[in-house]
Amino acid sequence: QVQLAESGGGVVQAGGSLRLSCVASGRTFSPYHTAWFRQAPGKEREFVAAISRSSMTFYADSVKGRFTISRDNAKNTQYLQMNSLKPEDTAVYYCAQSRSIYGSGDSLRLDSKYNYWGQGTQVTVSS
Repeated sequence: QVQLAESGGGVVQAGGSLRLSCVASGRTFSPYHTAWFRQAPGKEREFVAAISRSSMTFYADSVKGRFTISRDNAKNTQYLQMNSLKPEDTAVYYCAQSRSIYGSGDSLRLDSKYNYWGQGTQVTVSS
């Protein structure tokens, strides 16, 4: 059974930083695609960042230049380094892994690409 467990969320002031982690069990991250999504209260879940099986990275325009996605396949762990946080980054952040090794580019921005999800970790940015 595949399980993804996020950690690292919390409360931070605007301009601060947080690093989220996601550990997988039951299945290795490699050779699949993985991503981070987020959902703010009253809003739909949205794409944040993805890293492909070939280690290409993709970002939402709203986080580009501030967030960095990375993955340590040896530790079966994915990270999201978040810098220069803004109040609008407040959301529950979810880790996701694709079922298939296929797909690339813009398809990795779609939540339908991912079949395995963590429970989420809350990030709150105060102004």
